[in-house]
Amino acid sequence: MSAVPDAVTGGPYEPARAGLPRARLPRAGLPRPGVALAVAFFALVCLAAAFPGLLAHAPDQVNPALALRGPTAGHPLGTDQLGRDVLARLVFGARPSLLVGVGSTLLAGVAGAAWGLLAALGGRVAGEAAMRLADVLLSFPAVLMALLVVAVLGPGTRNAALAITVALAPGFARVVRAQALVVRGSPYVRAAVGLGLAPARILLRHIAPNVVAPLLVLATVNVGTALIAGASLSFLGLGPQPPAPEWGAMLAQSRDYLDVSWTLALFPGAAITLTVMAATVAGRALQARYEGREAR
Repeated sequence: MSAVPDAVTGGPYEPARAGLPRARLPRAGLPRPGVALAVAFFALVCLAAAFPGLLAHAPDQVNPALALRGPTAGHPLGTDQLGRDVLARLVFGARPSLLVGVGSTLLAGVAGAAWGLLAALGGRVAGEAAMRLADVLLSFPAVLMALLVVAVLGPGTRNAALAITVALAPGFARVVRAQALVVRGSPYVRAAVGLGLAPARILLRHIAPNVVAPLLVLATVNVGTALIAGASLSFLGLGPQPPAPEWGAMLAQSRDYLDVSWTLALFPGAAITLTVMAATVAGRALQARYEGREAR
């Protein structure tokens, strides 16, 4: 009985009474130590990206006399081939690295949501065409697809983020389409359609809220994939251009000096690995809670 009044008034509806539980984010609870540590580390990386000046200074200051030095009191992580402080470059390199990884994931989520809703609600022909296009794009590995896009657009932070967006958007589209099809067949949506409500109103008030939670979960899980793809593009010289500090570029520049200073490659590699691990652990924990099971 509650589905019809809600469709008439446009007020909050109760899908659980109408036969379909509302998709919702997990409830807050005490996380496991590993998950808490991962979230804390990722928060530290986000802090470095947002306010790098709080943690380090002068990432581009050159001092040839101190080139390729190991860790010292003045330079805790040593210096690179130009005498620049590695710690400062790691801190300032967090912003472009996260900008490509997290920014492309957010863009892919928005584009994938629109894509999936169009496939679910745009009719059979439009839905089949949209999903076949998604299947074709998903047949390529994410890094390879990103390389193809960057080859057309050219190198740079913005183009790298757009390339990864193109690679990740089809996965979001499939998830959103599946969830939208389930919601579209629910009793309260059928009642709203029968009462003649505008399609836009049904989409915004009844369908879209039920696809937000799985979309956020998938976005959190995909941040690690986007970070690896962004670092791979930078390693190949297709991301942020020198002298801008970026973890993948720092790792690429260290290849010629491994026999002199192996720590030059250790720290940017560790930054990439730990950040990807932290994002993945946090995303898997969120996914486990959303699915109603315990995170491992």
